[in-house]
Amino acid sequence: KITNNLSNRNLIINGAMQVAQRSTSSTSSGLATVDRFSVNHSIQAAPTQAQVDVAAGTTPYTLGFRKALKITNGNQSNGAVGSAIFYIRQLIESQNIAQSGWNYTSTSSYITLSFWVKSSVAQNFHGHVKTLDGTEQILPFQTGSLTANTWTKITKVIPGNSNLQFDNNNDKGLQVSVAPYMGTTYTSSSAVFDQWQAYSAGIFAGTDMTTTWFTTNGATFEVTGFQLEVGDVATDFEHRS
Repeated sequence: KITNNLSNRNLIINGAMQVAQRSTSSTSSGLATVDRFSVNHSIQAAPTQAQVDVAAGTTPYTLGFRKALKITNGNQSNGAVGSAIFYIRQLIESQNIAQSGWNYTSTSSYITLSFWVKSSVAQNFHGHVKTLDGTEQILPFQTGSLTANTWTKITKVIPGNSNLQFDNNNDKGLQVSVAPYMGTTYTSSSAVFDQWQAYSAGIFAGTDMTTTWFTTNGATFEVTGFQLEVGDVATDFEHRS
């Protein structure tokens, strides 16, 4: 039985993209618009990150989402260079994971990540969850092929692993990332999706990413409804004021 009325279960802060205290639009890299979500890039032409409205009539809108984080690609006329860095992330305090109730060293205990995504280009995108205590571990994942200009809900059920460590402090503990594009410097044919493995920069985004979105000037990428919760099911999003 799935219970959808549990409070304080979402380990992601501002997952509905409601709060943007710094600005509602910026070409800066890092924390510049939507609180807690950074858009990190080091590429030829700076993209725009912005807090935008979710259009009425879309599925996320009917589920109560009114804001999204939108990235608009710049002019990448140099093509898909290997050193390109371009990803969205939230860092979660280690103590919040340690005290969540997830038995993170057990392979039979789970957390579930869910979010909504929309791309103007139909393709597959990559992301990951990554630990930042002890020997860093990473679990890369894929969205699967998205239909252009269509909101899609992504759900990833993530098991524990004996190598995971989360210290009981307010330092960075878990990184949740989704990448519009990462160059081949940060991918590897040896990466394994949906499995924990020792982190290296070469498997930041898993295997090589499709380059179509990145090489399309003005391509857009939107996300909202990020939820990370203990258990092996994605419950209804926990809306907060």
